[in-house]
Amino acid sequence: MKTLIYSSKDFEIPFLENENSGFHELKFIPERLTTHTAYMAIGFEAVSIFSADDASSNVLEKLKDFGVKHITLRSAGYDNVNLRAAKRLKIKVANAPDYSPNAVAEHAVALLQTLNRKITLSRKQTQNYNFTLSNLVGFDLVGKTVGIIGTGKIGSVIVQIMNGYGCDVLATDPFKNKDLIEANSVKYVDVTLLCEQSDIIFLSVPLNKDTYQCIDKSKLDLMKKNTLLINVARGAVVHTQDVVDSVITNQIAGYATDVYDKESGVFFYDRSKDQPQDVALKILLNHDRILLTPHQAFATQEALQNIAKTTISNLKHWQEGQEPKTTLHPFEVIFE
Repeated sequence: MKTLIYSSKDFEIPFLENENSGFHELKFIPERLTTHTAYMAIGFEAVSIFSADDASSNVLEKLKDFGVKHITLRSAGYDNVNLRAAKRLKIKVANAPDYSPNAVAEHAVALLQTLNRKITLSRKQTQNYNFTLSNLVGFDLVGKTVGIIGTGKIGSVIVQIMNGYGCDVLATDPFKNKDLIEANSVKYVDVTLLCEQSDIIFLSVPLNKDTYQCIDKSKLDLMKKNTLLINVARGAVVHTQDVVDSVITNQIAGYATDVYDKESGVFFYDRSKDQPQDVALKILLNHDRILLTPHQAFATQEALQNIAKTTISNLKHWQEGQEPKTTLHPFEVIFE
């Protein structure tokens, strides 16, 4: 199947080529899928896109006109795809839901410990030969109350890791995971109680109408002064300015995130010579109690191999007239 790979990155291309083994005709381009680049898919039966690509209704209309019949996402999240429009246009869509929950969960904990133990600040100080510890005091995780908003695949792994640290785990999710309750002593509570009682809060939910800016001033005001907020979901599940204000005013102790609501066109690109004029982003990058990584939680060898395997498998199923197991349908909700 002739496939155009939008937003292709140098680090993922070898995995896709190795998994493909010449079976499909793949073309890799660094450009994101937008209304202005949709024309590049002319002559391709399928396209592969990433989380920063735009598969809104208008773009899908263009892809349909250009002959595209299939879209395979190299990501679990699919909030960037208008599935109802895709169904109307008879464009098949599939994702890569199980590439590696461990990769994202482990990065979430790395964010927590980097923020808690002031690793970034410590590095800055020691590079300047300042070896004092006054600004570097953190806290033990054992015995702390951890709140996890979203106990899907990724959230479940976070639960297990934090249970291993000896934390008391609270969770909120539309679907209670009985295995987590039995094996990890998780207590499911409503989001208000979770915000009030947690010392650490992880966000691991998909972005949809129910989770859009679910963490705003009203929720932040419920949190303890020592709370650390960790986001490995999507940038828009928090109200960024409210979070920044809460850190600056010491309403919460800190914020660590792998995502940003205005990351499109910024993350995954070298913008060092063309820096975005974005005040909120500048604060996220420079505040000592805020830690931002560039949507890298998925970037492990194992995850990239699994993403490539699922991507090629989706194409192969379509080539053979079959439906991939990862096919997405309108109104479907997957909790990562």
